[in-house]
Amino acid sequence: MLLLPLLAMLVGVPRVARAARIKDIAEFEGVRTNQLSGYGIVVGLQGTGDGQQALFTIQSILSALRRNGVLITVDPRQIRVKNAAAVLVTAKLPPFARSGDRIDVQVSSIGDAKSLQGGTLITAPLRGGDQQVYAVAQGPVSLGGGFSASAPGASTTSGMTTAGIIPNGALVERELPVDLAPDGTLKISLHQPDITTASRVAEAINLRTTTDAVAIDPKTIEVALRGPGTREAMNAMTQIEVLQIAIDTSAKVIINERTGTVILGQEVRIAPVAIAHGSLQVEIKTEFGVSQPEAFSAGQTVVVPDSQIVASEGAKRNLAILPPGVTLGQLVSGLNLLGVTPQDLIAVLQAIKTAGALQADLELM
Repeated sequence: MLLLPLLAMLVGVPRVARAARIKDIAEFEGVRTNQLSGYGIVVGLQGTGDGQQALFTIQSILSALRRNGVLITVDPRQIRVKNAAAVLVTAKLPPFARSGDRIDVQVSSIGDAKSLQGGTLITAPLRGGDQQVYAVAQGPVSLGGGFSASAPGASTTSGMTTAGIIPNGALVERELPVDLAPDGTLKISLHQPDITTASRVAEAINLRTTTDAVAIDPKTIEVALRGPGTREAMNAMTQIEVLQIAIDTSAKVIINERTGTVILGQEVRIAPVAIAHGSLQVEIKTEFGVSQPEAFSAGQTVVVPDSQIVASEGAKRNLAILPPGVTLGQLVSGLNLLGVTPQDLIAVLQAIKTAGALQADLELM
């Protein structure tokens, strides 16, 4: 089998440790993005807004008109709002955002509007989790290439037409205070908890900076500064975030059987194991015949299906014995050269895991 010589050549390939900056694999606790959300009305649509069933849209328009001194005494159900749509407005407030800064916002229809193309969002306050207003959004909505067109008897839609963005559409009104290291201590939080990586981060900080770091758990590294205050924290953060370390990850294989996707980590290993995988091909063929009755009889012409099922096993494959130390990546490369399909590969991996030879976590999506 061609797999064995190929694997023998790949076993000697040296492993390369992955290096990354601390700022790419971790974050400083307290320096974070905050979510904002609000409710607004998009106006100026060309008849593609909410219908009469969206009563909240009508009520919102009436409230906006009253705030501007316009009083309407007619029945709200008689108001046509097809040129307006109710939307939810969301945004992310970055850390250290100052009053007067602008941030992007996203608007999404919550009614039965068909398109927000050409619409403009009127003033919509954006609140945080504490219900305080931190920004105010307003401006024209961009669909990012999506469009909708219709004519009598035909219509076409491309992309998402009921959601869009407003670049720099929100003005920050309230600053979110960030107090860095008030007690003279910084905490670094890893994106992916790992004992080895946390220890390496602490070691690199102790060797290359004037601070004292210790890994208190697989996710958190505590850094003792020379003194409290924002200035000391900024100096230490500038030195720490650019340090490069060799990151370590757990061995893991991710499988999505619906799409035939297999994702594997660099550290995945397999123990000595013998593999034989055959294929079964089932072909179902149906032909339709016509049954014609005899002349002057009371019978009827009917269509009679004639189905044939043929099952055949694929080409015979030899038993492959994998030597110790072969990585899963090397196994996959060899199987790919033999034309193994992703579904066959998934079956092989699951069988190897069941046999106890796969030295990694197998997760199914």
